[in-house]
Amino acid sequence: MAFVPQPKNVEVIEASPDRLDVRGVLTFATARFAFEAGVRALRKRGASNATLLIDCSGVTESDSAGLAVLIEWLAAGERVGRKVHFANLPDGIRAAAQISDVTSLLESAA
Repeated sequence: MAFVPQPKNVEVIEASPDRLDVRGVLTFATARFAFEAGVRALRKRGASNATLLIDCSGVTESDSAGLAVLIEWLAAGERVGRKVHFANLPDGIRAAAQISDVTSLLESAA
């Protein structure tokens, strides 16, 4: 297993068993770390009737890689049997979703 240093400009915080807070820059530079942190949290929590809320209000910058992370978190949630919902999606992710024609996918999870 390769060592992957943690980017210092993104945090995925387990605020509670049913909530993750994403803070900082969610871009190509931080996407891998953010993705892995979110998937670890989903696996740790496992299947649950409770929805996992991912609050993006702390995201200060985002791009299409940030969008890809959110979509992958939706898929990871399905794999472990847990619904994922997003709150406070940043404008950059909304714009990338619109261009990519996946807005409805995010809105169903918002």
